[in-house]
Amino acid sequence: MTRVNGPLVEVAGLSGVAMHDIVEIGAARLPGEIVAIRGATTTVQAYEYTGGVAPGDPARSRGEPLSAPLGPHLLGAVFDGLLRPLSGAGAWLDPARPPAAGQREFAFTPSVRETDTVADGAELGTVANPGRVPYRVLVPSGVSGVVTGLHAAGPAAADAVIATVGGTAVPLTASWPVRVPRPYSERLDSDAPLRTGQRVVDVLFPVGRGGSSAVPGGFGTGKTVLLQQITKWCEADVIVYVGCGERGNELADMLTELVGLADPRTGGKLAQRTVVIANTSNMPMMAREASIYSAACVAEHFRDMGLDVVVVADSTSRWAEALREFASRSGELPAEEGYPASLASALAAFYERAGRVITVGGREGSITIIGAVSPAGGDMTEPVTTYTQRFVRCLWALDRDLAYARHYPAVSWAGSFSRDAAAIGGWQARHGDPGWSARRSRLAALLADADRIGELAELMGVTALPPGQRLTILAGRLVREGVLQQSALSPVDASCPPDRAAALADAALAVAGRCQELAERGVPPATIEDQDFSALLRAKDEAATPEEVRSRQDQVLARLDALQAGLTAPPQSPRPPGPGTDAPRKPS
Repeated sequence: MTRVNGPLVEVAGLSGVAMHDIVEIGAARLPGEIVAIRGATTTVQAYEYTGGVAPGDPARSRGEPLSAPLGPHLLGAVFDGLLRPLSGAGAWLDPARPPAAGQREFAFTPSVRETDTVADGAELGTVANPGRVPYRVLVPSGVSGVVTGLHAAGPAAADAVIATVGGTAVPLTASWPVRVPRPYSERLDSDAPLRTGQRVVDVLFPVGRGGSSAVPGGFGTGKTVLLQQITKWCEADVIVYVGCGERGNELADMLTELVGLADPRTGGKLAQRTVVIANTSNMPMMAREASIYSAACVAEHFRDMGLDVVVVADSTSRWAEALREFASRSGELPAEEGYPASLASALAAFYERAGRVITVGGREGSITIIGAVSPAGGDMTEPVTTYTQRFVRCLWALDRDLAYARHYPAVSWAGSFSRDAAAIGGWQARHGDPGWSARRSRLAALLADADRIGELAELMGVTALPPGQRLTILAGRLVREGVLQQSALSPVDASCPPDRAAALADAALAVAGRCQELAERGVPPATIEDQDFSALLRAKDEAATPEEVRSRQDQVLARLDALQAGLTAPPQSPRPPGPGTDAPRKPS
């Protein structure tokens, strides 16, 4: 080594190296990544603290890029950004070899027999795991031939060779370069929705299975709670959660809660089908930058098994800050707000690893990426937020005013979008809900009209508005409070199935439409506004089934119909004087 500048190390005399190769630095063999090659000088960015490293210390190239050890040990464990275990390990493990090799065994069941001929992507066997996720041991890409040396059914070590296929050994745990996307056979359209259990997402801004979404929002707007709700309730087989640059105490609290969460899909623990990559703000910057790619590599590993995987990155802003810090150290010319000019392409490359595909083995699998964005000061025009909106299919923008008004999830219906809505509407029509698109359009139009008229009401006063506009404001409130608002602490409403969400939306639209009809028939707006709508507003917390929601809807409609009946009833004629009563006297 010729120069040490913090985590940036310059090495002379390394031959036969390439960009992104791993270099071991000093006597402690600290891992680092080659980021620049200028003649005989190689610049290495260390993944670890370089205290004690000095010029003259040795450096050795491994001759390979950063690779992730992929195996059954991933499920239910916590790793750092280089996929080294943080749970169940007494010391750091070399990121180039499988963790816990020889220390842990897995129950292996073969799916083929000796002398069978298999192609790449074929299943050799399965490994039992407590999360009930079907972990499949597959033939590596590019390998095919006759199976020999098949491992018998029973315990298999993490580094055991499961079989030899065409002369190539297939280990239980193998490595793959994290920055290289794994191959697949065909890419499919993301028209099937990923149901999250959150109505504002599933009803208004759905994300396709294999799509991508961003959640921008300032401090205190509820990003973490929304992402945790999606993590718990979404229809995914495997969750990969990346705590990228977050505070250590927040991530520790999240992990503590995750361990105790029950899995609504399997009945076990949610952590058993979750892979957590924890890279807090006090960990090395380059490890934070690599954590995003490690998560994508792990997700592709499970996708190849024919599973649906959701990657939750919290947050990509901290990852972009790591890119900015590295660019400033390496002398790269800064662009907007000091971020490197390659920020846009780096974000695009990350989100492009999402997708719904046919794997090499002929299975259908998907990766859905959901990235949180934490703009400084809530500025939605800063570069990370702006670039991210260009590359994602959905945007769930969080609104500070909604959060301060205790409206959660604080997803802004004015600032969010879904580019998958049209395709998902077609899928819904083919799978039993032909009115999905029309319902979504009516809700979006009603909310937009209520916001526009609400601004006028703040200037003119509600009583100065025409009856139809006054009741549009009322309808917007019914939709906001009766449909979009959702409590993560409610035992009934923490997650909402599709049929119940449709019933709540239809109920709010039906009551809003009846109120408009009454106003057109002459019922005073103030009389309608004074009605009790609590049965409808409380339906989301008290009515557990669509039938109960429709019963609440009928109660409210019956009271509104009574207003119309009272308005149109014929006037009563004066009763003639009966016998024994004095007739009125004529005035004299």
